[in-house]
Amino acid sequence: MQQPISDINDDTAPFMNALPAGNKTDIIFLPEDRRICEEILVSAKQCNDVNKPVSELVVSVGFSFLGAPYESRTLECNGAEPLVANLRAFDCATFVETVVAAVLTIKSGKETMADFLFNLEKIRYRKGLRDGYASRLHYFTDWIWDNQRMGFLRDETPDLGGVPVKKALHEITNHRSSHEQLQDKNVLRKMREVETVCSKRTYHYIPRESWRSAEGKIEQGDIIAVATNKEAIDIIHVGFAILKNKRVYLLHASSNAKMVTLSDMTLYRYLGQRSYRTGIIVARLLDPNALKRS
Repeated sequence: MQQPISDINDDTAPFMNALPAGNKTDIIFLPEDRRICEEILVSAKQCNDVNKPVSELVVSVGFSFLGAPYESRTLECNGAEPLVANLRAFDCATFVETVVAAVLTIKSGKETMADFLFNLEKIRYRKGLRDGYASRLHYFTDWIWDNQRMGFLRDETPDLGGVPVKKALHEITNHRSSHEQLQDKNVLRKMREVETVCSKRTYHYIPRESWRSAEGKIEQGDIIAVATNKEAIDIIHVGFAILKNKRVYLLHASSNAKMVTLSDMTLYRYLGQRSYRTGIIVARLLDPNALKRS
């Protein structure tokens, strides 16, 4: 069973002090999560990975999780919104978040679980502030939009031939009964307000039919989000672009494979397998050290 950090050991102060004010409680992870995290970070520190390109780090960290089991709803807890760090099992979104948070930590030259938790919270919650269930970036276009605003990534889709789209997003509140937190009327109200804001936003996606012209512009380690024509939802799957022989494949936590895997088919073929996979959104993680120098 997962435990709050305060129940794991006595050296909690460094972890708590690393987090933003107001977010220093309800942190959930297991000792195994800490071991995995710090093994990645310490190894990166010893190899001086802080100087490596972000794209290279995305790939190396992502591949370090190959074979990790797929598990859905790892962030769902009753009551308050805890910061959950599960590095043992992933769904597609938590896999992407975990890799991104680890890369940001490596680029900062840090090597502790506390530093990883700090970055994980920054990218998972609106404006980097954890303030209840509705502050989590549930819709992936919202996740991209907010993390671009925070300076962590850039949405490359408009420059890759993406077409504008606006969509009514209400998948989460439509399924209120599936989310324990939404039984609270105040949380439900806040979540509906978030959905209203997201629904007014225009985002871009590259239609499946335009993929051939865009594929050569995709870079190693780009974040790939699969758009859909399903009602009320924007994105149905996410992962990272892996280039092989000038073709794009997907590194992702797969519910079909039941683990983190590198797809054995091209992304183009993957999109074509289902009519509801209408195209992709492409986001590129930025080098925080380069931004500081500019």
